[in-house]
Amino acid sequence: MTSRRPGPAASPGAAGPETAVAALRRAAWLLEGLQADPYRAAAFRHAVRAVEPLGPDRLAALAAAGTLTDVPGVGARTAQVLTQVLRGEPVPYLDELERTAAAAAGPDPGEPAAALRAAVRGDLHAHTEASDGTTSMQEMVLGALEVGHEYLVVTDHSPRLTVAHGLTAARLRDQIAQIDALRAPLAPFRLLRGIEVDILADGTLDQDPDLLGALDVVVASVHSDLRADRATMTARMLRAVRDPHTDVLGHCTGRRVTGRVRPPSDFDASAVFEACAEHGVAVEINCRPDRVDPPDALLAVAVASGCVFAIDTDAHAPGHLAWQIDGCVRAAALGIGPDRVVNTLPAEELVARRAG
Repeated sequence: MTSRRPGPAASPGAAGPETAVAALRRAAWLLEGLQADPYRAAAFRHAVRAVEPLGPDRLAALAAAGTLTDVPGVGARTAQVLTQVLRGEPVPYLDELERTAAAAAGPDPGEPAAALRAAVRGDLHAHTEASDGTTSMQEMVLGALEVGHEYLVVTDHSPRLTVAHGLTAARLRDQIAQIDALRAPLAPFRLLRGIEVDILADGTLDQDPDLLGALDVVVASVHSDLRADRATMTARMLRAVRDPHTDVLGHCTGRRVTGRVRPPSDFDASAVFEACAEHGVAVEINCRPDRVDPPDALLAVAVASGCVFAIDTDAHAPGHLAWQIDGCVRAAALGIGPDRVVNTLPAEELVARRAG
């Protein structure tokens, strides 16, 4: 299932620098949502950063002279899109992306799923370029605003996941300070402090406990030794779920269903989900098209176990934030209503769950 994709609007018929930048952002958004080659989306994101500081007169002059590619970060394709928008001409590349996205979108989600999506106020699992995301925190915030969120939790990886440039304690402290500094300028939107912390082989969490206690949301996920035997994996996950710092159990099976396919890990789902229910840990309904985790059968077990849920995109780029509707479709099909989804709570109540 792929997603209906709201996103930054672009009006190619109206010339002007703001419209031109919007067209670049729209192209990046669509490419990200389609899971196209990330270098293609990155080219448009780089071009946004390159041309935003230019004044309208300078941008118009470069386009008229055909020298936009002289600006570092602007390539032939992005220059073509900019020039066509500034001239008020059709933009075939953007039009083709729109058609591809429309064709890839699934059917109408139906009223229960649409109502659930309307009730969701934010996303509890999103990455930035500080770890393995592709864009800045600010670009992720813009994406969250575009999909109508009231808040976004920044959950970059913890240090053990070196392949994803996980944050050391020092880097996480710096990120917390950055988030805190942005809170007033972004109000009433809330940017929340979080982490996707690795569940280590012994079930402990891969970060300083004092730092975990300073965060607003902790998503705990298994990223290693996914082929461990059932008893070992169950014990590992139970210890993590029982850790008082854990708020959300992320992509619980670790499976991949597209691309580099990976089978789900094996664990006692009833035991793990019953522990989640007992300790108030939300089971993540991971909306990534390459994960769709947990599988439907395990999701039904979590429902029967009395769990609450977090419908998260695990976004690594702004365009991924539109995938949340797909998780809502899956949740609604199993009768999960807004009262069992923690990211339907206002930010203040979400954060207060930790103290409760």
